[in-house]
Amino acid sequence: MTENRRIAEILRNGKPEESVKIQGWVRTKRELKGFAFMEVNDGSYLANLQVVLEPKLPNYEQLLKHLNVGASVEVTGVLAESQGKGQQIEMKASLVKIYGEANPETYPLQKKRHSFEFLRTIGHLRSRTNTLGAVFRVRNACSSAIHQFFRERGFLWIHTPIITTSDCEGAGELFTVTSLDPTASNQQDYSQDFFGSPAYLTVSGQLEAEAMAMAFRDVYTFGPTFRAENSNTSRHLAEFWMVEPEMAFCDLGGDMDLAEAFLKYVFSFVLETCPEDMEFFNKRMDQSVLATADNIINNEFERISYTDAIALLEKTNRKFQYPVEWGLDLQSEHERYLSQDYFQKPVIVTDYPTGIKAFYMRLNDDAKTVAAMDVLAPKIGEIIGGAQREERLDVLERRMHEAGMPADDLWWYLDLRRYGTVPHAGFGLGFERLVQFMTGMDNIRDVIPFPRTPLNAEF
Repeated sequence: MTENRRIAEILRNGKPEESVKIQGWVRTKRELKGFAFMEVNDGSYLANLQVVLEPKLPNYEQLLKHLNVGASVEVTGVLAESQGKGQQIEMKASLVKIYGEANPETYPLQKKRHSFEFLRTIGHLRSRTNTLGAVFRVRNACSSAIHQFFRERGFLWIHTPIITTSDCEGAGELFTVTSLDPTASNQQDYSQDFFGSPAYLTVSGQLEAEAMAMAFRDVYTFGPTFRAENSNTSRHLAEFWMVEPEMAFCDLGGDMDLAEAFLKYVFSFVLETCPEDMEFFNKRMDQSVLATADNIINNEFERISYTDAIALLEKTNRKFQYPVEWGLDLQSEHERYLSQDYFQKPVIVTDYPTGIKAFYMRLNDDAKTVAAMDVLAPKIGEIIGGAQREERLDVLERRMHEAGMPADDLWWYLDLRRYGTVPHAGFGLGFERLVQFMTGMDNIRDVIPFPRTPLNAEF
C-alpha cells in the first residue's frame, strides 16, 4: 500500500522513478501485435497506472489469458515517461503475479458505463468503479476533516449509545430493539426483555452529548443513527451518520459561528486533499461542484430571522408548490430559493416558531419563537440544523408538557438543569447529506458503502 501511494505521488508530480512493485486490480486490458497494455488501480488514486506487457515476460501467452478485468495482480517493473496519450507515466513490467482471477463471462464490471441503480445491486464490487472510488475517497477526507476541525478547537470526541430508551426528536420514528419473541403472548412485558424496558436504535446522540458537555464543555459525536421513516427518496437513508457538536457556555450566535467555520473548513480540506476527485465530479457529475465549494469557502453566510425570511418569500413573484405563511415550516423549495436564487450564497435562518421546533430549544423572550438556526446551502437547502438549548428547568418542564414528552423518561435530562446548568448550544449535520452535496451525486444511496433504505438491507 505504501508503494502504491508513492506511485500516486509520482503520477501527480510527474517525476518518474525506477524499480517499483505495485498491487491492485486490473481495470482494462488491450492486446496488440507484439505487446499488450493493462491498467491497474488499487483505489488510492483516481487515475489508473498503465502497465506495458512484452513477450519477454515469463509465460507471456498464458499470462495474457488470465489477466482479465477484475483480476488482482502484483507487478514489478520500471517506471518511464509514457509514449502514449492520456498519461504521463507508464510501467514496463518485468514480473507479473496473479493473486486472484476474474472470469470475464461472469465478472459484472466490464469496461462500460453502468447505471448507479445496477451498481447498487452489486454493492460488494461497485467501489471498484471510478465514480464510487472517488466518492469514498472524498467521504474519507470529509471524515478526517471533521475530526481535525474539532481536535484543533479542543473538542472531546464522545461515543454516544446506539441503543437508547429515549426519543430525542419526539417523532416516534424509532427502530425497536428487543429480545422478546414477537409471536409470544408476553411480548409487551418489557420487564422480561433484555434491557428490562423498551429500547430503540438512536435517532440522535444530542441529549447524551448535552450531558457530556456539562462536564467537558465542548464535545462532539460522530456516529451512526437510525430512523424508521418510510421515505424511499434520493435524500433519505434508514441508517446514516451524524455529526453533533455541543458547547457549554455558548449561545445561538456562537453556534452559528461554529457551523459556518465548520463547513468552510471541511470543504477547504477536501479540495486540498482530493483535487483530482473533485475535478472528476465537476466534469462528470455536476459542473457546478467546484463553484459550489468556492461559494461555501469564500462567502460570509447571510443571517436572517425566520420572520424576515417569510416576509421576503411572501413578496417574491415566485410560484411555490407549498404555501408560505408565518408558523409553517420552510420547505425545500423555499430554502433553495433563499440560498440559491435570492442571496446566492449560504444562509442561516434563525428564531423559528415554537410550534415547528423541538421541545429542547430555548424559548425566546417573545414566547413565540425559539433560538433555533438552520444553515441553508444553494442547491440542497438545509444542511445543518441547530439551536441554543433550554437551560431553564421550569421553562423546559413546561415545554416538555406541551409537547407531550414524559418527564419521567427524561429525569436525567432535567437533572442537568437542576445541577450546575449553563447556557449551551449545538447543531446536527447528516454526514451523507454533506458528502452528497459536496460531490454532486444525485442519490444519497451512492455516498455510503452499503445503504440501508426501506425494503433494502443487503450486503
